[in-house]
Amino acid sequence: MPHRPPHTLPTADPLAVRATLIAFAIAAFVVLFALPVAIVLAGAFRLGLAHWAHAVADPATGAALRLTLTVLAAAIPVNVVFGVAAAWAIAKFDFPGRAAFLTLIDLPFAVSPVIAGLVFVLLLGARSPLGPWLVRHHVQIVFATPGIVLATTFVTFPFVARELIPAFESMGTSTEEAALVSGATGWQTLTRVTLPTTRAALISGIALATARAAGEFGAVAVVSGHIGGRTNTLPLALASSYESGDTSAAFAITTVLLVFAVVTLAVRWTVDHHSRRR
Repeated sequence: MPHRPPHTLPTADPLAVRATLIAFAIAAFVVLFALPVAIVLAGAFRLGLAHWAHAVADPATGAALRLTLTVLAAAIPVNVVFGVAAAWAIAKFDFPGRAAFLTLIDLPFAVSPVIAGLVFVLLLGARSPLGPWLVRHHVQIVFATPGIVLATTFVTFPFVARELIPAFESMGTSTEEAALVSGATGWQTLTRVTLPTTRAALISGIALATARAAGEFGAVAVVSGHIGGRTNTLPLALASSYESGDTSAAFAITTVLLVFAVVTLAVRWTVDHHSRRR
């Protein structure tokens, strides 16, 4: 029988193979990320910093920024509560339907955001079964801020839970059992033992949910009605500016969204780095 070569490390591969893979990775990074970001920054600051600041200070952009921050302030806490509860139930308990529940958490990853927004319109719009009751009680959900919050919460709720489930499972139960034996209540065990131990995973999930919520377009576009100055979030304001030919405003809004992404990812990287060091 021919001699089977022993398993080798990737660093033992031929230099040509390593160079090709590294070059491919660098090229993909440049084409898919660095080059688009450079084009956006060049377009945003092409006419100078003062023009960029004027575009960002535009009333329509300001209204979109305020609405985006309002949606984040409402959707992210709901995501945290749901994510902690779902992760706790899945990681700490064995119950009928556990696998199905775990699958349902991933549903927003599989469903198109446009479909998610359409579902809320069909359920809560003026022509839905609840529509007449909502109109009589002067409650507007679709084409208003509550609908945007609902759609954003739906598309982002898996992130916190998905980060916490493996963290809860890896920590085991011995520490929590020791706290309970010492007289701690379930709430005290959760807030003083479980969550502090898995703080890095929680913050990472919040950062990912925030980045996705700030940049959500499809679901929000359906439930918001795309009303300029009222229901336009930053991504919708960007699309409106670009479609109207105001590329300077579109590039300026893009830089604001890039800041959201960079800050949230920097927070996530910092937390992961400190967690690994500890």
